[in-house]
Amino acid sequence: MTQSEPTDTVVVGRIGRPHGVRGLATVEVRTDDPDLRFAPGSVLATDPPERGPLTVVDKRWHSGTLLLQLADASGAVYDIREAVDELRNTLLLVPIADLPEIEEPDSYYDHQLVGLTARLTDDSVLGEVTAVRHEAQDLLVVRRAEGGETLIPFVSAIVPTVDVAGGFLVVDPPEGLLDL
Repeated sequence: MTQSEPTDTVVVGRIGRPHGVRGLATVEVRTDDPDLRFAPGSVLATDPPERGPLTVVDKRWHSGTLLLQLADASGAVYDIREAVDELRNTLLLVPIADLPEIEEPDSYYDHQLVGLTARLTDDSVLGEVTAVRHEAQDLLVVRRAEGGETLIPFVSAIVPTVDVAGGFLVVDPPEGLLDL
């Protein structure tokens, strides 16, 4: 697998600290299907690209944390703690083309929302969606046209329209939301 352009991929995880002494890496999961994405034999592109691609050799869960044994592009297994520590903070990527279609209406992948223009109901431009945060509820991070950022709860009452093909979404904020 060759490394793809960043715009052709989506982040499914981030390598954290090593676990134990035998080369297992903790992974911050950023996908809703980790068993599929991190199945043994899966090949993952990386950011930074020079650290990959990485192949999943083994996968297990420990106290709710995903642990992976990985191999480099030549097939050499990362089998010591120090080698895995050099991979820390590496983002694990899969091609967007490999993602399944979402069957649920009004559901989107984060990459579909990032880059959309956020408009108010009067069609004035609020800004651009730069990220999606998954906290107690999903929040759109909007870089305001006049500077700064605003967090917009991603619920249909506040974001009634999402037009991915048109490149925009409509925000109908309750009073005071944009003043925070």
